[in-house]
Parts: sequence; structure tokens; C-alpha cells
Amino acid sequence: MRILFAGSPDIAAVLLNYLLKLQDASFKIVGVLTNPPAPQGRKSTLVPTPVEQVAREYNSSLSDVSKTVQIFTPDKLDASVREKISQLKCDLLVCFAYGKIFGPKFMALFPFGGINIHPSLLPKFRGCAPIPAAILAMEKETGITIQRLAQEMDCGDILAQKIIPLDGKETSESLLNYCATECCGMIHDILNKIADGKETSTPQKGKASYCSMLKKEDGQINWSKSAKEIDAQIRAFFPWPGAFTKCGENILHIHSAKVYDEDIDALKEVLETAQNGQIIKNDKKFGILVKTGNGVLKLENLQWQTKKAMPWKDFINGNQNLCNKVFE
Repeated sequence: MRILFAGSPDIAAVLLNYLLKLQDASFKIVGVLTNPPAPQGRKSTLVPTPVEQVAREYNSSLSDVSKTVQIFTPDKLDASVREKISQLKCDLLVCFAYGKIFGPKFMALFPFGGINIHPSLLPKFRGCAPIPAAILAMEKETGITIQRLAQEMDCGDILAQKIIPLDGKETSESLLNYCATECCGMIHDILNKIADGKETSTPQKGKASYCSMLKKEDGQINWSKSAKEIDAQIRAFFPWPGAFTKCGENILHIHSAKVYDEDIDALKEVLETAQNGQIIKNDKKFGILVKTGNGVLKLENLQWQTKKAMPWKDFINGNQNLCNKVFE
């Protein structure tokens, strides 16, 4: 079974690396479809996607050039791209976080159709940011779904699902990394079933929910929300777009925090008069504590926009005059 793999970010690179090492007589990765190199850094140097990097490293490790994987990095999936991919005579498309829609002409290239890995329990959180959405919603569980690719977004029949319990400490980064690792065994099992003609699938059941693409401004904290909601926002948006707040003319990035409930009685008097977003403590006994619309948030890892990130104790050393200041 000849496979075209489509994906771009680190999580997709984990799966591609796994499949390249695993391929045998039953299936082979013959092509990789990924986004074009993107400008990064001050010099806007063009950097290949993590998926392309994995594919290139694999090709460079081969002594037999005929076994190399062909790499495609088109801006659009137009007729010229379809023609090039058709020459590979692929049987199946495997997709994980590619980011583009596959039209019917493209899907017609694959006799066995396509499968997609989606990090949620579909039909919940269809769309491009399901893991931040699950953390923001403070879900007790999420999961991984392997589904058949369909013309409507994330609505294909389900081939396999795995539930992942959430403990309220996950960040998008840690949960994505976990999903990337966990889906490897799942996809191997599905590929074997497809190759053996033993694939089974079920239609999605229940009411669908959707998540939208994240924007930089989504990270700005509204201090009238509860400490639990803000903690979820910080975790959901780490590492991107990142949670931030304004302190006067300065931007403060908050990489991690937690709901503070250790000595609330000792803070009762100051909480009665403090504003939402006000720093009510800034010392090494209590930490950096901020009043919210409901509860107190302890800031744990912080970064001024032009400085380095640091843990709260180190941050206090250089910012001892923050107490009573109010974040916008």
C-alpha cells in the first residue's frame, strides 16, 4: 500500500518519523505533502516545516536513492500538483495537521481514499484548534479520533477513537505532544486493517461543536473572568498565541500560573478593596498574586515583552515595585 503523507507541524513530524521507521512490505511512504518553507527570525530566513525536515533527514540516510520519499511543498493543490502526485500511484492519503482542504479531484488520486488524525473526540471540537478549545472549556476529557476524510470539515466516519482524561494541568503544548505519540500505535493498527480489507467505521454521533483559528489578540487576559478561566486560557494558549496583559505601557507575557487557594483568609481584607487585575501581593512568601473576577491567580512564569522568561521568584527580584499595580 503506497501512502502519501500530508502534514506540517511538529506533531505531524512525530507521526511521519514513526511511519518511516515502521514501513515494511505492507505499506510504504512514497511521498510527503507539506506547507512551503516559512520566513522566521529577524532576517526572515525561509525554514522548512518540521515534516519536510523529517522527510529530508530520512532521504539523506538512504544509500539507495530509488527509495527516497518525494517531497511536495505547493502553495495550492492545483492541477500541476495533482499531476506530479498521480505519478507516484498512491493508494492512500494519511493526513495530520496539513491545514488545507482536499478537493474531490485531489482525493480521486487515492483508490483507498484518505484518513485523518484529529485530536478531539469527534464530533466535538471540529476545526483547526481542538486542543486549545478543550482546555479553554475545562473539559474533563478529550481524545484522538482517526476518521475517514470527507468533503465537509472533520465530519468523516470514525475508524478509531481513544479517550484522554484531563487533570487541569495540561498545556496545549504538552497535550499535543502526548496526542502525537499516542496516535502512532492507533494509525498503525488502522493501516493494517485497511491493507487487509478489515476496516470498520461508524458515522459520527451526537451534536457537533466547532473551534476557530486562533488569533494573537485571543491571548489578552480579561481580569474580570475567574481565576480558573484565566488559568485555562494561559494553558490553552501556550506556547501560541500566548497569554498576555498590559501593565501601563508594557506588555507582560504569562506562560504559566495557577489558582491560588492557600492563604485566602490572610488576603480577605485586601481583596475587599482591590480591583480585578490588581497585584495584591508581590513577595517571596505569597508570590505574585492577582485578583480576578472570582478568586486569586498566582503568576508562576513571566516575561516582559523585550526580556527573557523567568520563574516568579527571580521575577520578583527585578520587579519589587509591582504591588498594587493594576493590569488592564
